[in-house]
Amino acid sequence: MPNPYIPNDTEDSEKRLLEALSIPDVEALFSDIPKEIRLKSSLKIPGPLPEADVKREVESILKKNRTVKDLRVFLGGEVWPHHVPAVVDEVSSRSEFLTSYTPYQPEVSQGILQALFEYQSMICELLEMDAANCSVYDWSSALGEAARMAARITKRYTFIVPHYISPERLTVLKTYAEPTGIRVLKVKQDVKNGEIDLKDLKEKVSRETAAVYVENPSYLGFIVEHVEAVAEIVHDCGGLFVVGVDPTSLGIFRPPGDYGADIVVGEGQPLGNYMNCGGPLLGIMACRGKLSFIRQMPGRMIGMTTTKDGSRRAYCMVLQTREQHIRRERATSNICTNEALCALRAAVYMALLGPEGFRELGENILYKTQYAVKRLSQIEGVRVPLFDAPHFKGFTVNLDGASKTISEVNERLLRRGIVGGKPLRSSFPELGETALYSVTELHKVEDIRALEEGLRKALEEG
Repeated sequence: MPNPYIPNDTEDSEKRLLEALSIPDVEALFSDIPKEIRLKSSLKIPGPLPEADVKREVESILKKNRTVKDLRVFLGGEVWPHHVPAVVDEVSSRSEFLTSYTPYQPEVSQGILQALFEYQSMICELLEMDAANCSVYDWSSALGEAARMAARITKRYTFIVPHYISPERLTVLKTYAEPTGIRVLKVKQDVKNGEIDLKDLKEKVSRETAAVYVENPSYLGFIVEHVEAVAEIVHDCGGLFVVGVDPTSLGIFRPPGDYGADIVVGEGQPLGNYMNCGGPLLGIMACRGKLSFIRQMPGRMIGMTTTKDGSRRAYCMVLQTREQHIRRERATSNICTNEALCALRAAVYMALLGPEGFRELGENILYKTQYAVKRLSQIEGVRVPLFDAPHFKGFTVNLDGASKTISEVNERLLRRGIVGGKPLRSSFPELGETALYSVTELHKVEDIRALEEGLRKALEEG
């Protein structure tokens, strides 16, 4: 009889398995899949082949891919190419951290607990907030959780967002909001400078407003300057002020806690995490220190205490509000894991940079942004940017004055080894033929000049 712990494909083995399962054939295992969507022909897979030949074949296929290492990437949006210091990989790949999926046994998980506590502490210092969880899935899920958190705190169910918000982020927000009865409204933004339309905001806030959300820098890269006025309007009606941030901007711009934010969310991918084909990402989430706020924070929070005799520091999970930990239907969220390893990487990254490093990073990106805007704005038929405001990392490129579309230009840029901007017409038709570009500290001056030359030639070609 074949060993039961070794895969067997003999007819006898298959027959006994089917008899044990009381099914006539293997096809019965897939009976729940509709026949109209099932493949009716055999897979065109060559072989069988020796392992070495299979490896060589797969590698030849993979060589067709081109990555950010092979291309100059200026694609704006949700994920960015940032420098990851080698020590981040070194520390996070240690087996003690790499395999620490979750600290369920706190007495034997002091290392990862301390690392996550340090992450929370540095996030609070960066955002100027009082409490942070040790991450959620990404910026989008953090925003959804913030809307639900605001509704639980205020017992109100209207959440106001800016007009120029990431369409993907807005979709996730609505997915989180709809089951709990939260209504999502948009507030107008000035088409000239992107500022929140305060008159429209005053008309839309009410005693039903749980929170107003502003992104700074915005999804399109411009800085919203009148944020304190927004905070005052929402606070006057008894609602909360939620701010979304790019953490790499906070070395040079005011932290959201300084201008009245009650809850802060953002994307931690730039903090020592690779692009990873769009995931996993790192959702930042923090709030003010009111106990009524902290108790409504979803996900995990790590606290510091001492051993029973007071002789040593000790770390543990605190205020556990998850459905897995006794709360059940009273849980603040059904999020049952987090991006612990990504948060650890962010902690290493933030510790490496320190305040001066963050300032230098922010200045570097700001300089590259302004340089790119200046160079591209010199091209005939191109308007860069659309909004008359300071920009950070992201900026818009409009081609209404040119004879080419964004898709045509992007195809021609790609042939030159350049990834162009994200088309915005489907999300914001009022912006016309516009794309969202971005630059980071990884972009060299020669990269930006190559983009300028590539864009100029793409528009000139017949």
